Amino acid sequence: MGALLMFYRLALAFFSLCLAGGMASAQTKPVLTVYTYSSFAGKYGPGKAVKERFEAVCSCELAWVTAEDAGSLVGRLRLEGEGTKADAVVGLDMNLAAEAKALNIFAPHGVDVKGLTLPIAWTDDTFIPYDWGYLAFVYDSNKLPHPPKSLKELVEDPNGPKVVLQDPRTSAPGLGFLLWMQKVYGDRADAAWAQLKPRIVTFTKGWSEAYGLFLKGEADMVMSYTTSPAYHIAVEKKDQYKAAPFEEGHYLHIELAGMTRTSKNPELARKFMDFILSEAFQSAMPEGNWMMPAKTPAAGLPAAFKDVVQPSKALLFTPDEVQKNRRAFVDRWLNATAR
Repeated sequence: MGALLMFYRLALAFFSLCLAGGMASAQTKPVLTVYTYSSFAGKYGPGKAVKERFEAVCSCELAWVTAEDAGSLVGRLRLEGEGTKADAVVGLDMNLAAEAKALNIFAPHGVDVKGLTLPIAWTDDTFIPYDWGYLAFVYDSNKLPHPPKSLKELVEDPNGPKVVLQDPRTSAPGLGFLLWMQKVYGDRADAAWAQLKPRIVTFTKGWSEAYGLFLKGEADMVMSYTTSPAYHIAVEKKDQYKAAPFEEGHYLHIELAGMTRTSKNPELARKFMDFILSEAFQSAMPEGNWMMPAKTPAAGLPAAFKDVVQPSKALLFTPDEVQKNRRAFVDRWLNATAR
């Protein structure tokens, strides 16, 4: 009897372990791995809100994996190739779209893009836009009461304001400004860089370092976005920070998302792509990423965005043009600023 009782106890214990293991397995949620840049998923970015809102409707876990910026994301994807663990990527931009598409790891998004509030029509079937803004020089109006009214005035006035810029090899706004200079000056861009060089405090690796130097008073103006003053108004209750409107127009910056064709959770990835253009995601962009949403929420934009500069003209190279000319533009910039 003792041996039989022991057998039943062992069998019961084994059954209980199996049952517990089965319940744990049933309770395990699928994980959606999304690559993004660090500030998006960081303490002050919209990543936390996006994660919570998507997890509330997906019965899954959203796991952010971060790189420093858009260029770093493309570099990582290039190294990983079809072995990437990314199910989706949030944080690419128009200037790197052709380069990212050439990696051949992205699947068609299949998302209905009707009703977008972008300055341009959207027809791309691989990437969807999630926010946008115009590049602009931001300044403190208490310290610089008469900012330049055009890019040419900024560049060509030897007594003009000192500026801090981002490196176009490592920074999305840095590359954007390189393309802006190219749009305005064309074949004379080399000479324009040489004129501006004496008043360039430094080229930083990314946006945050440049903006930090500006706020510390190291420069009169910083390359940023027309939406940047909205942050100071909403969060700091300061209205002296302005974006200078330029007569030639401003370079357009559009941020993109895509899903990988190698995703182990393709249906979940598609659900996330649809979610990106939903009210829940889009409403987190203005005061989370401090950019214009790709689809304006029903409630409209926050009050801090009321006086955001509206450029008279959107300047933009196509993704294919950027891919074709980027290296040559960067080489010319290096030669002009190294003299």
